[in-house]
Amino acid sequence: MRIVVPLVTAAILAGCSAAPPPPATPSPKQQARLAQLLDGKVAGTPRSCIPNWRTYNMIAIDDSTLIFQESPGRLWLQKPKNPCNLISAGPYALVTRDSIGQLCNGDIAQVIDTMSRTNVGSCVMGDFVPYVRPGA
Repeated sequence: MRIVVPLVTAAILAGCSAAPPPPATPSPKQQARLAQLLDGKVAGTPRSCIPNWRTYNMIAIDDSTLIFQESPGRLWLQKPKNPCNLISAGPYALVTRDSIGQLCNGDIAQVIDTMSRTNVGSCVMGDFVPYVRPGA
């Protein structure tokens, strides 16, 4: 009987731990939009934090690809550690809270429905990759 209990417990826990679904592949339209934004720009060294003032103009390519456009010649590519569900689907906004004036790798962002003002999801930020037009 002592052997059965640990085996049953292990079987129950194994049944609860499912692999996360694979990230959705961006549509051709989303891929074209990202290519348009990155066109002529070169990737720089990833940074763990960027000042909040650089995050005002956000473009959601898809739930797993965000662009923070600082200027026409500089933008920041953000690939969250998990998808920001629904952020690219409709009247949703990404809300972050910070105490140091920066958005950083590991920060949790909430996806808020702007109509009902309810939380519909969340995601964890990854590193920020700068893309800069040479000479800008």
